[in-house]
Amino acid sequence: MLSMIAKGRLTGWMVAALVCAAASRVAVGRVVSNAPLNGLDALYPKLSALYQHLHQNPELSLCEEKTAAKMAEQLRTIGCEVTEKIGGHGVVGVLRNGEGPVVLLRADMDALPIEEKTGAAYASKARMKNHLGEEMPVMHACGHDVHMTSLVGAATLLSQNKDAWKGTLLLICQPAEEGFAGAKAMVKDGLFEKFPKPDFCIGLHVDSRMPAGQIGVTSGPVFASSDSVDITVYGVGGHGSAPHYTVDPIVIASRIVTTLQTIVSREVDPLDAAVVTVGTFHAGTKRNIISDEAKLELTVRTYKPETRKRVMDSIVRIVKAEAMAAGAVKEPVVKQPDGEGYYMVVNDPSLTDRLARMLEGSVGKERVQKIEPVMGSEDFGVYGTVAKVPSIQFRFGMVNEAVFADAKAKGRTLLLPTPHSARFLPDQEPSIRTGVTIFTLSALELMGQPAAK
Repeated sequence: MLSMIAKGRLTGWMVAALVCAAASRVAVGRVVSNAPLNGLDALYPKLSALYQHLHQNPELSLCEEKTAAKMAEQLRTIGCEVTEKIGGHGVVGVLRNGEGPVVLLRADMDALPIEEKTGAAYASKARMKNHLGEEMPVMHACGHDVHMTSLVGAATLLSQNKDAWKGTLLLICQPAEEGFAGAKAMVKDGLFEKFPKPDFCIGLHVDSRMPAGQIGVTSGPVFASSDSVDITVYGVGGHGSAPHYTVDPIVIASRIVTTLQTIVSREVDPLDAAVVTVGTFHAGTKRNIISDEAKLELTVRTYKPETRKRVMDSIVRIVKAEAMAAGAVKEPVVKQPDGEGYYMVVNDPSLTDRLARMLEGSVGKERVQKIEPVMGSEDFGVYGTVAKVPSIQFRFGMVNEAVFADAKAKGRTLLLPTPHSARFLPDQEPSIRTGVTIFTLSALELMGQPAAK
């Protein structure tokens, strides 16, 4: 039966049988009513069509106009009160069902500037201009299309089964997750003043390190804080044949890149976690011209506030020292772009334990696994941090079960396409079904009634 779950062939009676079997096998957690999931088979064709539409029509951060309109339409059809243009293209749907907790379910909407190379029949061929007017290819390479589809699926099932829960669903379709602080923008625009303040916040994210059908849970810190750093090094330009008349900013910047790598290896406690990555290096216009400046863009990931401060201070020190050592005539500039920093994502331990035990009891303990935190970052942490309410972000598998098993047998799971890869493509049906299941059962656990004994 589990292989059928992973392949997306779980019918209503199978769900019921699995729930009953899990309940009789071991009392690992409260088993919520599975009745809403019985409608997933009938709903799935519509979800598949929505997913493929979203995948074929991705939009970049800050430019999610058509995606937002599509999601608003979906939520209105379900029966939600819908408000658009919150914090940019953010969409908020409110589904009220009497007195009870307010549960926030969040999905992100933006795609990435990547040319898709998956070969899928529904692969994106989209190109669009970003917020700066630069044209580029666009692809959903981080699973946000799965997240949106899962949100719609869960909201639909819950709207069709209002007898199973009481309270208010706050459905968030968030723009600009990919480095542009969409969550902060929605909160700043009054998310928690204009709409019911949540008692619980729930998010999810696909994960390429698990087969489709698996649910990953982490208690406590799960995603690292993130800082963006822009560096401009100033030199003295001139002819490439006469470097002695210049101060070469490319050489200075190259030394900076190399020396920055000693921060983690020689300045950070080996038991702490930190990453300093130089993602871009821009300088020059022609091979025989020494440029006047060079620019670097960095991403920095940490978990501890004190480590975060030490790393950032070290970056500034190294940049200035290397420029001085090379005789630069102007001090380099080190700055952090406004709005691009991310909070750490911390899963509330009590909420995590409660929902993990529920999922183990409702879908089977073998489908729920504890997983380690990662150095990736996510702005979902803003909701819990600002609202100061219990929050959790699940991760769930998206790799075809057979493909994952083969890669594992060959010791090659690390080579499977990861998020932000041009070959990233979730195994559609089991991934969507798992996302819908997580959202639906979590909402029922927090807002619903126990299954009949």
